[in-house]
Amino acid sequence: MKIAFLTLGCKLNYAETSTYERAFIKSGFTVTQWNESPADVYLINTCSVTETSDKKARNAIRKMHRINPAATIVVTGCYAELKRAEIESIEGVTLVFGAKEKNRVVPCTLDYLNGRTLTREDYERKGLAEEYREISKETMPAYSTGERTRSFLKVQDGCNNFCAYCTVPYARGESRNIPICELVRQAELIAAEGVKEIVLTGVNTGDFGRSSGENFLDLIKALNDVEGIERYRISSIEPNLITEEIVDWIASGTKFLPHFHIPLQTGSDIQLKRMGRKYDTAFFADRIAYIRSKMEGPGKPKVFFGIDTMVGLPGETEELFRETYDFIKSIAPAFIHVFPYSRRPGTRADKMPDQVDERTKKERVARLEELCEELHRAFVEQNRGIKEKVLFESSEKNGMMAGYTGNYIRIERTYDESLSGKIVELTI
Repeated sequence: MKIAFLTLGCKLNYAETSTYERAFIKSGFTVTQWNESPADVYLINTCSVTETSDKKARNAIRKMHRINPAATIVVTGCYAELKRAEIESIEGVTLVFGAKEKNRVVPCTLDYLNGRTLTREDYERKGLAEEYREISKETMPAYSTGERTRSFLKVQDGCNNFCAYCTVPYARGESRNIPICELVRQAELIAAEGVKEIVLTGVNTGDFGRSSGENFLDLIKALNDVEGIERYRISSIEPNLITEEIVDWIASGTKFLPHFHIPLQTGSDIQLKRMGRKYDTAFFADRIAYIRSKMEGPGKPKVFFGIDTMVGLPGETEELFRETYDFIKSIAPAFIHVFPYSRRPGTRADKMPDQVDERTKKERVARLEELCEELHRAFVEQNRGIKEKVLFESSEKNGMMAGYTGNYIRIERTYDESLSGKIVELTI
């Protein structure tokens, strides 16, 4: 039987989908590409961070049904948690699993395919798969495979922050984590597959330990000792949670790379307060400066900082947007993930006055994207002439291969199979 997967949204979804894929392969399924040839089963892991995300999911479901009207279509993810009835009403949808039912996706789907009629109790029973045993019932362990250079390891799920614009706490629940001992075991499994680099991922990664009494520093120290894994990246961490103690340890000579993705959301203190964020711009700038002071120096690569920035939150005037623009320019990140605010029912921001029109949001996104290109070019130039280690990926495109330095600069060269999955030192 053929199964196809589609992942929308964050790297956490990607890790979870990869875990589903391994389980279905163990059950005898053959994986095919969802938009290439008809599959018997389609599994789509959805995102719901914006209305556009919801629309992408609906369009994909309809396309899957057109490709094979007889297929079993399974939907999970944040959209499935927030708007189950809406998804169930789409023609072709067979099974829907919300966030609390993720560890039931595989066994329930297999039961359905074997002709068993599912009840609500089936959705709510605890997972039977061996991979899920002894793990918190609310937190499904997950890591990605399939690429022999890099794997995404889920370390945490959920969020307790309830920012004014965000539905994630409603979709993924409260902050919780997988115990360190289990994450070390998963990292060892990843290493056994020949993977050299792990990216730690979660909804609020730095909040690790809330459900197990551990902490993020304990986690990264334990993972640092896993043999076979040579590099780690932290996919996203809140500025108030990447403590000086964490920075000092990473800078002391570990496997953790000079690459941080730190959500900013806005460079206006007025807007940060409206959002309900837990820091101001002065704190954010100080944290960036502290990391640079500990990790940069003569002959060393510059630290790669990626930031998330939202434009168009209600009340964002041109003056407040300019504050964001100027602040970002002053801290000079290497990358800006910029996106327009999207109204989400049930959030505080949805009821705020002074909503910003779509045309203005689009124009502000374009201005920040232009700034992003300028800052990234400057970042690459600052690193020119510095020796760095590059992990080359195995894929070939037009006779070329690519890899990334420790500080996340993309390097391309003529394809050489002997370099696939290898770490090579070169001068940028």
